[in-house]
Amino acid sequence: MSDRIHAAVNLLGRGALRALDAHVESRGAAHLPTSGPVLLACTHVSYPDFVFVQKGAVERRPYVRFMCRHDVWNVPWAGWFMEKMQHVPVDRTAPAGAYLRARTLLRAGEAVCAFPEAGISYSYTVRPLMRGVASLARETGAAVVPVALWGSQRIYSVGRPVDGREPPPDWTRGRRVDVSFGEPLTVAPGEDLTEWTRGLGATLTSLLEELQRLPHHRPRPGEYAPWYPAHLGGHAPDRAEAARLDEVPRSAVRPTWGPIDLS
Repeated sequence: MSDRIHAAVNLLGRGALRALDAHVESRGAAHLPTSGPVLLACTHVSYPDFVFVQKGAVERRPYVRFMCRHDVWNVPWAGWFMEKMQHVPVDRTAPAGAYLRARTLLRAGEAVCAFPEAGISYSYTVRPLMRGVASLARETGAAVVPVALWGSQRIYSVGRPVDGREPPPDWTRGRRVDVSFGEPLTVAPGEDLTEWTRGLGATLTSLLEELQRLPHHRPRPGEYAPWYPAHLGGHAPDRAEAARLDEVPRSAVRPTWGPIDLS
């Protein structure tokens, strides 16, 4: 029942991508095992990121269970579908329930995708990370596949608020979204979760900036680009401004990673 509903919703998602003429290109998908437990640790740059991650993974893992904001379950009908597809509601003020559900799924051999930034970064750099991914991997033995994506922020994301409102969705057709799957990581039984999470931050930063620097994602000369990070020449909030906009849990590991300076 769960997989039938998941397949139907995935079909609808692919239809929506065709309607938008959105092109999703994935790289490194071979790093994603075709069976057994795996934990995807993904950067977060837009509200519909899960659609693009699933599209990038579908040939390897057609049914990824996503850890999502719990208030999605309050939307009429959405909660029923999310529950049937075995996605995991995450209440950031009380995350223990989400942790236990994700652990159960991993022990059952499922693919679970977490967004360890616990929110979208206004600066489009990798913001503070939660230790939950490291803890789940250490406890279950599941491999962690780091994932970055870029391009979806031009469709529907956060942005510098104007009159207290965030930018509306942009349904411009023909957007390109790139999804990159990195080499699997493991967490040893006695490994320090904070140090491991710092290493994850560096890995995600490397994957994300590799995508951000692709020629087809760069702004045109002189273009106002609030959808592109400031340290690469765009006009998104820099890290200092983003720190005032981001809602980051107090328990998150603060960045010792990126942005990467290639000058």
